[in-house]
Amino acid sequence: MAEEIENIGTQPTVDYTDENIRHLSDMEHVRTRPGMYIGRLGDGNLPEDGIYVLLKEVVDNSIDEFKMNAGKRIEVDIDENMAVSVRDYGRGIPQGKLVEAVSVLNTGGKYDSKAFKKSVGLNGVGVKAVNALSERFEVKSFRDGKVRSLVFERGVLQSDKTENTDDENGTFIFFRPDATLFVGYRFHDDIVETMLRNYTYLNSGLTIMYNGRRILSRNGLADLLNDTMTNDGLYPIIHVKGEDIEIAFTHTNQYGEEYHSFVNGQHTTQGGTHQSAFKEHIARTIKEFFGKSYEYGDIRNGLVAAIDINEEEPMFESQTKIKLGSLQMAPGGESINKYVGDFIKREVDNFLHIHPDVAEVMKQKIEESEKERKAMAGVTKLARERAKKANLHNKKLRDCRIHYSDTKNDRKEESSIFITEGLSASGSITKSRDVNTQAVFSLRGKPLNSFGLTKKVVYENEEFNLLQAALDIEDGLDTLRYNKVIVATDADVDGMHIRLLIITFFLQFFPELIKKGHVYVLQTPLFRVRNRRTKVKDKAVVADADKRLAKGEHKSDFITRYCYSEEERVAAIRALGPDPEITRFKGLGEISPEEFVHFIGPDMRLEQVTLHKTDQVQKLLAYYMGKNTPERQNFIIDNLVIEEDLPDDTPEMED
Repeated sequence: MAEEIENIGTQPTVDYTDENIRHLSDMEHVRTRPGMYIGRLGDGNLPEDGIYVLLKEVVDNSIDEFKMNAGKRIEVDIDENMAVSVRDYGRGIPQGKLVEAVSVLNTGGKYDSKAFKKSVGLNGVGVKAVNALSERFEVKSFRDGKVRSLVFERGVLQSDKTENTDDENGTFIFFRPDATLFVGYRFHDDIVETMLRNYTYLNSGLTIMYNGRRILSRNGLADLLNDTMTNDGLYPIIHVKGEDIEIAFTHTNQYGEEYHSFVNGQHTTQGGTHQSAFKEHIARTIKEFFGKSYEYGDIRNGLVAAIDINEEEPMFESQTKIKLGSLQMAPGGESINKYVGDFIKREVDNFLHIHPDVAEVMKQKIEESEKERKAMAGVTKLARERAKKANLHNKKLRDCRIHYSDTKNDRKEESSIFITEGLSASGSITKSRDVNTQAVFSLRGKPLNSFGLTKKVVYENEEFNLLQAALDIEDGLDTLRYNKVIVATDADVDGMHIRLLIITFFLQFFPELIKKGHVYVLQTPLFRVRNRRTKVKDKAVVADADKRLAKGEHKSDFITRYCYSEEERVAAIRALGPDPEITRFKGLGEISPEEFVHFIGPDMRLEQVTLHKTDQVQKLLAYYMGKNTPERQNFIIDNLVIEEDLPDDTPEMED
């Protein structure tokens, strides 16, 4: 031991010279630290993945042109090779500064609020990041009969041309994300369309052509709520607009609150000062209108709302612009809280006086929420005390170190919790998980079917109460501890049933958890196909397997493929023949921790649970989780599939 200590003290000092001091160019810095500029890379399966941030940064500039009354049409095209082009008909980027505008950080026309009064982009970064993170980037500025065209590759200028043109003024940008950074990326049509629809909801008169399809909105935020609500409104949507503010809201028979918030056309998915002001003042205004001692929580229960404000020089809490941090509507101007509060007080109060029928429905909803809250007050207090004690020694929860609510942690987006069935499955995940970002919650068995029950059951049922406490969502999603809530069950009938019961629980009491895209189902392999590397005839298969080895991982005697479907199994047998070893996994508990680490790591396959307008929650739950109706019986009979293992189902291997 003494020798070891001595050796440590005598290790040679590494040279630190002038050569160690490097200066990175703007484009090099973006490529070296992409997370600083776009949040995360990803492959396009999630709305927050980097490729959508790239698209948003380009479209944001076109939207800013529209806001300055320059160009009412934007054309967005994504081809089969996942390359993007965006054409607007605004003023066009000034040609003399075109190179700087797309390749030099902290260069832009949005710092002084003269050319752009109320824009999203302020820091002169957005389109530069797109340029740096694209294997090919092209920009054309059309101004007054001249077009200047630039071509870049990974941020390095390749060509610069200026020609005469007959095209209308505006800007054209083409980019193809760098596949070496966005590995296996793909733009998903539904995610792109949702993004573009949000732009049209917020900009009346704007038309976006997306791959030849026209997207527009005539009724702004009212259209947004009508297109996204999964429960019927109790009264017609209240929709009012001011000079720099627009709000829309109604109540539904759902638990919790649901908000859509925007700033200058930017979707602030994590809210911010404007959303907080809306929540505060909508409750206060309604309370003062009725002149009763209603609690704010009862007033807002079941509320579905949207707010959009336009402000000068907005300040966001990160480059991804998903949470507003500004306190004033303009530098040195009126506070956002007062501006929003005065507008709501005036407009909503007037509306309720003019429409007493709406006010009566709202009053009934508030008093129903109040009645239910008081009815379960006793059990709620008891359950909270129980959960508090359990949190100290909660055997069901194996927590991680980093949480989604850790606002200053760079890895908070990675925070996730696996909801597992039984101790064997949770044991495998626990042993193979990343203790920094992955937590595990173990179910005792099949949870209660919560359909048709009141929220009282959340507190009376120990398992539900502990799960609520683990997620910390009793008072809303602002304190949610995990970005991804992953249901991990066996791929058999029982596993599917447990999966459905958990999703029913979320739909019934915390639908916003699903609507905000936090709930996923873990896809686990059904088969393992492997063969000794010496027996695999296709050398390209061996080379590909070695290429996929993680850093520090040693070559195995076996080449292994994990298959998630019958089609993948057949393909693996062909690739790894002759006579490969085939194992069928009957449950998560059968998979060793050494293998499980591959299924919950970077290559983890997740299926996001989503809700759409057509998915009326109550009807959906009644159909699947209600009484055994003839309609459901007939559906099961019509879609019943009998699986039969045949002795000759394995394809013959060619010699």
